[in-house]
Amino acid sequence: MPYPYQIKSYDQYKADYKKSIEDPAGFWGEIAENFTWRKKWDEVLNWNFTEPKVEWFKGGKLNITENCLDRHLEKHGDMPAMIWEPNDPEEHHRIITYKKLYEKVCQFSHVLKNNGVKKGDRVCIYMGMIPELAIAVLACARVGAIHSVVFGGFSAQSIADRLYDAQAEYIVTCDGAFRGAKDIPLKSVIDDALIGNRTVKKVIVCTRTRTPVSMIKGRDLWWEDEIKKVETMGLHDFPAEEMDAEDPLFILYTSGSTGKPKGVVHTCGGYMVYTNYTFVNVFQYQPGDIHFCTADIGWITGHSYIVYGPLSAGATTLLFEGVPTFPDASRFWDIVDKFKVNILYTAPTAIRSLMGYGLGPLQGKHLNSLKVLGTVGEPINEEAWHWYSEHVGKNNCPVVDTWWQTETGGTLISNMAGITPAVPSWATLPMPGLEMVLVDEKGQEIIQEGEETISGNLCIKGPWPGILRTTYGDHERCRTNYFATYPGMYFTGDGALKDKNGFFRITGRVDDVLNVSGHRIGTAELENAINMHSGVVESAVVGYPHDIKGQGIYAFVIYQGSHGQDTHGTAEMIRKDLNQTITRIIGAIAKPDKIQFVSGLPKTRSGKIMRRILRKIAEGDLDNVGDISTLLDPTVVEEIKRGKL
Repeated sequence: MPYPYQIKSYDQYKADYKKSIEDPAGFWGEIAENFTWRKKWDEVLNWNFTEPKVEWFKGGKLNITENCLDRHLEKHGDMPAMIWEPNDPEEHHRIITYKKLYEKVCQFSHVLKNNGVKKGDRVCIYMGMIPELAIAVLACARVGAIHSVVFGGFSAQSIADRLYDAQAEYIVTCDGAFRGAKDIPLKSVIDDALIGNRTVKKVIVCTRTRTPVSMIKGRDLWWEDEIKKVETMGLHDFPAEEMDAEDPLFILYTSGSTGKPKGVVHTCGGYMVYTNYTFVNVFQYQPGDIHFCTADIGWITGHSYIVYGPLSAGATTLLFEGVPTFPDASRFWDIVDKFKVNILYTAPTAIRSLMGYGLGPLQGKHLNSLKVLGTVGEPINEEAWHWYSEHVGKNNCPVVDTWWQTETGGTLISNMAGITPAVPSWATLPMPGLEMVLVDEKGQEIIQEGEETISGNLCIKGPWPGILRTTYGDHERCRTNYFATYPGMYFTGDGALKDKNGFFRITGRVDDVLNVSGHRIGTAELENAINMHSGVVESAVVGYPHDIKGQGIYAFVIYQGSHGQDTHGTAEMIRKDLNQTITRIIGAIAKPDKIQFVSGLPKTRSGKIMRRILRKIAEGDLDNVGDISTLLDPTVVEEIKRGKL
């Protein structure tokens, strides 16, 4: 059996879970034995949540790239490590074997070293979804530098803030990137971000779009020229830097409640063990399977389930440069058939968007290679879950509904494909090692009595190997954000339900819970109800001050057709239909006070709806919606403002 720690039955899950909670050090120590270590750890686990301080496999020496590349070369060197599908389906795809990927990572490691990059340096990576992005990430890890990938679509100001926070001295970028019908001028964005910057020494630029770029002498270098120098020197291998298990591997910035970016830090040992373990178990990965995670490497999902999780497991991982609707809405299905994809892992946002195109794009697609479907990024509503299962999975593929966060490194709650039960719109069971509890506002654990379903704020009692260690340069921010609300516990910031089987359903951010006339209504629950209406493509719900109820409910709804005024009748009639649907599913108390029809919602490029912007609009504070430069389509905000009710 290739993965001795792969769970094969529900009973085994229960036994492993029990062991992991009773003896976490023994449980994770045993799993960590399956990796390549230069030196074994002195202690599996040392922690307290007060400071907070968490150390896994302390004293253990390793390099994560030896686990992602070197250890697979002898038996699987000729196996595809990475398949790359370009934005334009007419352009030829690339298949990179483990041997070839190893060579390319070693080459670029030399490039980094030749340009002064050393252990502990911060390298900002701002690229499109091309293999060189993954190569740059792995090369940083190989030389011991800390990579900070910024999604190839963030604004110059966002990049400047991140460069300043990380005090990064090196940047790896591209001339430009292709994304659907758009060309994104990455290098010129970097140039703007560097105005006034005093820390960046070198910018390495990979050619992709052949966009004219400004190259500054002494600072800017072409990737291809630097690789040629390495080839001329005849350098092939690059000895991996020895790292301590607790040395930082990467910083990944996530949105905080303040404007200042929050750099989540993950370390080498624990992160490696946890992403591999969750990848192998959640998706029930089998050697030879093709794993297609549609995320961008700029997000944690791409770090964990395109690069580190799959490659450390010797898997074949598929990178896609484009978007699901270009050149048309059948693109995902074409890729699945073209490469005989076995595992498809995507976001509910993408699923709902594709649902809006109807079943036409699925016509003539076989999709019979699929074995497992997965969702990530937000709770999935029941209608989307059933559509995905029925029309993409042909009712023949388990759907894993994974819940986790940038801060957690990997999946925390999910069913395991075909092993543990799946329940539509419920994330179900925690991973081994995760002691999840629900607490009330005062931090008191809510105890389940009999068969009742309980609800509360979702907390975790102890550490798992993938937990963040700090927020870069500001440990106090880490403490106050995650460990201070409920002392002795990690607070996820989410609310959840827990049923008699111990299954969890995420109800959304706790600050996204509305209090209407003394009734607590989760926005995720309400959006789920609205989205069940046959004409709704997607919705977002926020609260706003209401004279009588305390909080009123404002719903922004994308309706099939245009702005809710089409052949189905007037906007007012559709509003009544929606209210009828909500009343039926939740109750009259949940009926929105205002329903505004919109053509789009303000989203980040990972598909997350920016509810803080919608909240400002609903409150009538139209001039203070905050920074919208990082949105996928900033113009949608002006349109929503104009249509405010």
